[in-house]
Amino acid sequence: MTTTLITGANKGLGFETARRLIAAGHTVYVGSRDAERGRRAAGQLGARMVLLDVTDDASVAAAAKTIEADGGLDVLVNNAGAMYTSRHLTPDGVELTWAVNHMAPFALTTMLLDLLMASAPARIITTSSAAHHGTQIPFDDLNADRSYGTMGYTRYGESKLANILFTAELARRLEGTRVTANCFHPGFVGTGLNHNNGGFMRVGMWIAQMFARRPDQGAETLVWLADSPEVSQISGAYFVDKQRVTPSVAAQDMDQARRLWQVSEAMLAAAAPRPMSS
Repeated sequence: MTTTLITGANKGLGFETARRLIAAGHTVYVGSRDAERGRRAAGQLGARMVLLDVTDDASVAAAAKTIEADGGLDVLVNNAGAMYTSRHLTPDGVELTWAVNHMAPFALTTMLLDLLMASAPARIITTSSAAHHGTQIPFDDLNADRSYGTMGYTRYGESKLANILFTAELARRLEGTRVTANCFHPGFVGTGLNHNNGGFMRVGMWIAQMFARRPDQGAETLVWLADSPEVSQISGAYFVDKQRVTPSVAAQDMDQARRLWQVSEAMLAAAAPRPMSS
């Protein structure tokens, strides 16, 4: 039995992926920050629910412990994502787009690595985007104090570039462990992305979604990466429509990938709860 954790599985791409993987024989955990919505989705799917707020480091740590206590984990799908037209901070003081789209997958993956390696062969898949093209990681302004702008589109692209660089460095670190790490672009899929940014954006996205892929179409590559023997030996790759694709030049820079890993570790450590002094 293959056990799979999917973040962002309440609806859209994640929900459809969970449905199809359960049909393929996977035991699926729905990672959800909203207990009621998570239980509802899990009930509809025949899945398990784990409380998981990807913007809260303590919640990520608690979810990791819950899954570890329940047994093995064979597939981790970092699917939860968001975009915000204006800058917001998490309770840990991290810019919200960066926290949801990069730091949460980084934290959850690193916390679950031992469990995944114990279950090897295992797979880690992260949802990225073609929006990474034309962006760079702003190492001199990682929290976007000075560089948010452009209605959040640039920041979203930076976080999706981070997904690819994270995957590349993760795959390098996992060489020889029989745990693979890949990422993919699902195409423009009609999901809830950007519906949190007010009425104007909701209307714009509603119109755009008339031309978007359905969630079941967007899920095809993700389901394939999670379940197909065709990709069981491939690691460190970026896929579009089940094809390995070369990402942007910035996304191929392994020096930047290593640097991103180091600063992400530092950000995670800075946000970690500190014991009270006596």
